[in-house]
Amino acid sequence: MGASASLAIPPSTATVSFEINGKQRQLVLDTRTTLLDALREHLQLTGTKKGCDHGQCGACTVLVNGVRINSCLTLAVMHEEDKITTIEGLGTPDALHPMQAAFIKHDGFQCGYCTPGQICSAVAVLGEIRSDIPSHVTADITARPQATDAELRERTSGNICRCGAYSNILEAIKEVAGEHA
Repeated sequence: MGASASLAIPPSTATVSFEINGKQRQLVLDTRTTLLDALREHLQLTGTKKGCDHGQCGACTVLVNGVRINSCLTLAVMHEEDKITTIEGLGTPDALHPMQAAFIKHDGFQCGYCTPGQICSAVAVLGEIRSDIPSHVTADITARPQATDAELRERTSGNICRCGAYSNILEAIKEVAGEHA
């Protein structure tokens, strides 16, 4: 056995407990495992996509305690006891989340790769608007934000659709926000 083989240090692991889509889960993970890889590789929740793996495209967007995050940019061990919602936790084929139904109705996807992240982001965006959290483009920060095109574009700007379905995505979000019946 060579000298370098005997000096190899095994990766550091940790036990992580969190709630994923309403179910308590516990994993023993290499401490360097991203939340994205924990979801996809360890829990087989493949709806969350690995796009750029640099936090620039939003394909990996999930909700952590109701807030959208890029799961590729955070370590799983940082989310001990957090409540994580992926696209699989929003609805089922028989009982779609209103945002999922609106994306289908308005054809808010083309290839579909970015759609799970887009939908998770849209759900969080509506939560921000309903909670009166202003954005960079909110005209009057003392008034309740409105689901205008400018507001929605700003709030979803971290989610990229390479197919260009943005107008349909905005229509889907506005429908769920109550802008369209």
